[in-house]
Amino acid sequence: MDTQTEVSVDPQAFRAAMGAVATPVSIVTTTLGVPHGTTVSAFASLSLDPPMVLVSLQHDSDLLELIARSGRFGLNVLAFDQAGIASTFARRGLDRFAGVNWVMDQGLPRIDGIASWAACQVVDLVRAGDHTIVTGLVGAADSFDVAGLVYQHRRFGHFTPVEPAA
Repeated sequence: MDTQTEVSVDPQAFRAAMGAVATPVSIVTTTLGVPHGTTVSAFASLSLDPPMVLVSLQHDSDLLELIARSGRFGLNVLAFDQAGIASTFARRGLDRFAGVNWVMDQGLPRIDGIASWAACQVVDLVRAGDHTIVTGLVGAADSFDVAGLVYQHRRFGHFTPVEPAA
């Protein structure tokens, strides 16, 4: 399919439609001597057997190049009270880890206070549109009893459980 000639959706309409979807917010990290990371909302569980996740990074992302070189990445799913950290890691050109509590876990930067964590080995890099999908085999995972941070309609929030109607 030639995506250049067959796409007819208005880009703003598509952006608005995707913005209506609540997505979990995470920081993807790696290290090559020093820690690196960026905020992403495009990630998902991919497989249980074997355990795999996927993350999507822009082709021109500095982190994508570092992950390709290191062959590993950490997935830090943020807690409901970490919107400030999400905003910090979304910015370019600054030391994103300055003032953030973190530790090395499985040889990868893990941010303190997160909702869940996965340490991953890169399986594949797949170019798709203006992003690259990075698939990772999960070698270690942990979760914590805290609500996760979500992003919807260009705002941060968190999940609130509801009882189904009878």
